Amino acid sequence: MVRICMLTLFLLTMQLHWSFTHGSSNQVRKAYIVYLGEAPQLRSNAVDHQHNLLSSVIKDDNIARQARIHSYTKSFNAFAANLLPDEVQKLKENENVVSIFPSRIRKLHTTRSWDYLRMPLSVKRNLKIESNIIVGLLDTGVYMGAPSFNDKGVGPPPSKWRGRCQVVGNFTGCNNKVIGATFYNNDPKFPQTNPSPLDDDGHGSHTSSTVAGVTVAGASLYGLAKGTARGGVPSARIAMYKVCWPEGCSDIDLLAGLDDAIDDGIDVLSISIGGDSHGFFDNPVAIGAFHAMKKGIFTACSAGNSGPYVYTVQNTAPWIMTVGAASMDMEFRTPIKLGNGKENAGLSVNTFTPNKKMYPLTSAAIAASRTLSPGSSPWNCDQGKLDQKKVNGKIVVCKEAANVTYIKSLGGIGVLISVIEKIDTSFTAIIPEAYIDSSFGNTTLTYVNSTKAPQAVMYKSKRVPNAAAPFVASFSSRGPTTLTSTILKPDIVAPGIDILAAYSKLASLTGSPDDNRFDVYNIISGTSMSCPHVAAAAAYVKSFHPHWSPSAIKSALMTTATEMKVKDGLAELAYGAGQIDPTSALQPGLIYDLSTLDYIRFLCNEGYTGTTLNLFTKDNTNCSSVPKFGGHDSLNYPTLYYQYDDPNSTISAIYYRTVTNVGFRNSMYKATVTAPKNLTDHCCSKQTIFYSVAPEKIFQGYAKGATTIPPNFPIYPSISIIGME
Repeated sequence: MVRICMLTLFLLTMQLHWSFTHGSSNQVRKAYIVYLGEAPQLRSNAVDHQHNLLSSVIKDDNIARQARIHSYTKSFNAFAANLLPDEVQKLKENENVVSIFPSRIRKLHTTRSWDYLRMPLSVKRNLKIESNIIVGLLDTGVYMGAPSFNDKGVGPPPSKWRGRCQVVGNFTGCNNKVIGATFYNNDPKFPQTNPSPLDDDGHGSHTSSTVAGVTVAGASLYGLAKGTARGGVPSARIAMYKVCWPEGCSDIDLLAGLDDAIDDGIDVLSISIGGDSHGFFDNPVAIGAFHAMKKGIFTACSAGNSGPYVYTVQNTAPWIMTVGAASMDMEFRTPIKLGNGKENAGLSVNTFTPNKKMYPLTSAAIAASRTLSPGSSPWNCDQGKLDQKKVNGKIVVCKEAANVTYIKSLGGIGVLISVIEKIDTSFTAIIPEAYIDSSFGNTTLTYVNSTKAPQAVMYKSKRVPNAAAPFVASFSSRGPTTLTSTILKPDIVAPGIDILAAYSKLASLTGSPDDNRFDVYNIISGTSMSCPHVAAAAAYVKSFHPHWSPSAIKSALMTTATEMKVKDGLAELAYGAGQIDPTSALQPGLIYDLSTLDYIRFLCNEGYTGTTLNLFTKDNTNCSSVPKFGGHDSLNYPTLYYQYDDPNSTISAIYYRTVTNVGFRNSMYKATVTAPKNLTDHCCSKQTIFYSVAPEKIFQGYAKGATTIPPNFPIYPSISIIGME
């Protein structure tokens, strides 16, 4: 066993209302989830126990039956119920309850990407094992009419599969590619008229085909991004758990989907859903992912789309791989030509081909409504700020933002949005639209203001090289996490900008009812798109190393990640270990492995009590009995992180790590420490001995104190010192 010591790092680091009586808020029942820990051995007994617990606080057997919404008994022990405030308090005080929290509504975090990640069609595969891997997705359902889900030549589902396919409503059924599809609509506040696993949004089809869609030649969006569409593991199977509806994704349904998925025999979970959380036990994703980890299931979750602001990252439990969004080496540009011959290329995904050589052009200032209140600016082209007669039939120049649907309703035929800040993400709009830099924006406005009949034309978008890649998307949520100050999140980034993947013909390209474009493919951006890339990468690694633990796969992906080319001011708080490199992750050499006990130790270090942990694990665990690991974070995590408030202070921190050799026998591992310029002092090793033993055994060595780092100090590369300027 190796304990590697490093010192002194510098780093900045809906409620549902259901009432039996009217009156004050104390008499209104609201939906809560009551989490009781590990799944019981006898499910029937668990339901009875849940009812007895509920009855004991409600004091009425019949009302208790009406109050219970759903029971979770397959993979963990919990129930959802409508409760009064005093009943919630009584349950919190009950020693059998791990946690109780209100059911919230969470939101979705809304091709060529695999070639970009060095996984071409010819990449080495272990098809026999890959076809036995099942990837479960919690999302908006699946559209079976998309070519990505064709099962021609695909064998029967793996024998381990225990899930269901709900053939109901307009959903026609599963096949050998999509082997499972279920829906969850237990939230009484959002009942659906004809619920089914059918995807009428497009999001679920997009994410699931990114993971495991079959190879489809000639795929495109109205001719854009034409090429071969495929998932990262095209031979793997898909199991869809529809937990999201137009209103959002209820915690009640999320937990129900997780309860089934973990029990169904899946290998990998991909969850592109997020929301606020105040702890690891009041979040259905964190709860479900913990129980998934205990059964050897890898979980990838999206980091969120609230960047570039700090403290916005979501899904941050250490047993989850938290995924941010990065660019690819190509982007979509929309050519623009003014009537005076000046040309430029804006950023957007424009599927429209112009029918004329030129169109009338105006600006928001010229087209401003006469009823615009004094002091109000028309430049953001928002509702009520423009005059229909001045907009109709014209392209409108706006600044910083525009309500494109509103402009279309006035008869506008296009929008140019002049922005000061650099934009890195394209979007599809209901009419031709493009973001232009303020320099060309000023050129355009000068032309408009000096010309009697200004004109312009916007052409169909083209895909062009993006030399700056890889960089983190501006919308990708940044750390630090609000739940703990000892781990770095997000863990990693993957392509999440302009991703072409399957879609649903039941949803328009923009989701607007006024949009008459429907296709089986769409180009979308978001951490929702990056998350399934990592889920697929994990499945790919698992196909070569089927017995590796989720944390071993996570470590392999993190320690072999590609360094980001363009680093913003938040550096690792934006991208974690870097961008995934799936083929390199097959041979990481050394890994940082973690067991359930390691996560329990982490929770103890975070202040969770022994009683709560005992219910959580059913192993008679208490913090005093957990072996000590030591160090600042007490966790064998692939990254080191220290957060402090005073940038002028001197901080000393100790980190211990144990590494496991999964590479060749008799290997020597060396590394170089690259320290940021604000790292001023170290206490490391004068003499370090490293040697390797047989694969899957512990990589051993020792380190003694020193005041400086000698040249070529041998520390494994994943042990990096990070800082901020």
